[in-house]
Amino acid sequence: MSTFSSLEEARQYFKGDRFATDNGMTLEELGEGTATCTLTLGEGHRNANGGIMGGVMFTLADLAFAAASNNTHMPTVAQQVSINYLNAPKGEKLIARAECRKDGRTTCVYIVNVSDENGRDIAQFVATGFKL
Repeated sequence: MSTFSSLEEARQYFKGDRFATDNGMTLEELGEGTATCTLTLGEGHRNANGGIMGGVMFTLADLAFAAASNNTHMPTVAQQVSINYLNAPKGEKLIARAECRKDGRTTCVYIVNVSDENGRDIAQFVATGFKL
């Protein structure tokens, strides 16, 4: 059973994730154990070398995890996460797709794949959530 009755209700709730939303991240899709978030990249997302800051990709993946896991059980918080950066983005948009791999009584595990709009694999984020 979903926590949110609609995508719009979830979007309103996650407006409270100010760091993500103030940096342009948007919840696009929400399903049972899944979520998709996007970000159009801009100059403010770049590091000193001109690439996209790792924290940008981490935050986008974290938002997708939060939306998917809290749609299954609210509140769920991150207990442990890891991220592997695979490639530098070549496009102007990042897409993070979260999928539940295990939904246990007190914990859950999600994989979040981050790609650019060209389908290039950018990062993989693995999160263990704890259900409060």
